Amino acid sequence: METRPLLIVDGANVVGSRPDGWWRDRAGAAARLRDALVPLGAAGVPPELPPPVEVVLVLEGAARGVPAVPGVAVVAAPGSGDDTIVDLVAAAPDRRRVVVTADRELRSRVGALGAEVYGPRRLPR
Repeated sequence: METRPLLIVDGANVVGSRPDGWWRDRAGAAARLRDALVPLGAAGVPPELPPPVEVVLVLEGAARGVPAVPGVAVVAAPGSGDDTIVDLVAAAPDRRRVVVTADRELRSRVGALGAEVYGPRRLPR
């Protein structure tokens, strides 16, 4: 049984929260986010989420082809990224699950399943 907390990042929402020109290169912005997440597996998200942490980045649309790297699993949503995130949360009921998003509806959906929710500002930039 996996004991590490599961950190699930809503890629589209987190990328969209940073006005850095992401709309010109969605896949590039997703890859930059993925790379920024790598240290979180070993560092956690202080102070509430201590390491080690399993990090999963959910991508959709034009960013769907961004590959995983050591330390960050990438899940390409076949449809809605939100639905994929809900499915991931539901599939791990015996683990601590933390979802990073600012999407109000998604926050409600995963919260109903017992997941914690962090806003995008909690992540490294």
